[in-house]
Amino acid sequence: MESGQTPFMQAIPPVQATPSGMPMVQQVQVVPAKKKDVAGLIKTIAIIALSLVAITFIGLFIWIFVQYNEAQSDLDGKLAIAAAEARDEQATKDEEEFLEREKYPYKIFSGPADYGQLTFEYPKTWSVYVAADASSGGDFNAYFNPIQVDAVGRETVNALRVSIRNKSFEDVTEEYQKAMNKKNSNLTVESVTIGNEEKGTSVTANRYTGTIPNTDLSGYIVVFKIRDKTAILQTDSVLFKEDFDKLLGTIVFNA
Repeated sequence: MESGQTPFMQAIPPVQATPSGMPMVQQVQVVPAKKKDVAGLIKTIAIIALSLVAITFIGLFIWIFVQYNEAQSDLDGKLAIAAAEARDEQATKDEEEFLEREKYPYKIFSGPADYGQLTFEYPKTWSVYVAADASSGGDFNAYFNPIQVDAVGRETVNALRVSIRNKSFEDVTEEYQKAMNKKNSNLTVESVTIGNEEKGTSVTANRYTGTIPNTDLSGYIVVFKIRDKTAILQTDSVLFKEDFDKLLGTIVFNA
């Protein structure tokens, strides 16, 4: 150790000099703090933007999923309702077909021989009540109704009423004309052919449609001539129109 140096003194590196003899100063590059802040801010904005996009996509996915579930539930509900309606329609159709099959084979009605022996087919599910058989003259009256015939009255609904009146066709139709002429009457008349034309059993008749005279019932009445008498077939409800029309097509009588 040279004299004059303490043990704690360290050697100072020599200062380098330039060719001109001036001491050389070492330059240190300093990065401005402002550039560091801008770079960090850009990274932060990018992260936030990516996060927002991710959140948006997640939200959109959830919305689509919810909408899909609601649409699927609605579709399932509609399909269930449609299936139930189809079952109900099929059940109704099956019941109607069963009831129609139950009518076959039709029964044959035959009136008194002295009154032209009026004959026609009617559903076998109908019951018949002959109120007056005309065995001693007068009018013939019979009533038909599904299952059973209720007590007969002006307001009792029957599927079919059959009368053979001991009156001329002209006298009977005049009574209906008077009923049509009454105020507020909705009864109408037309000329129709009943019976079977192919079998030569057809006949021209008056068909009345509307409120039946002296009742509040709405139905159909067919009036035609049998010998010197008049036959009247009447249904008290439009519900029996189909059966009534079929029945009229099977009418046969002795002229």
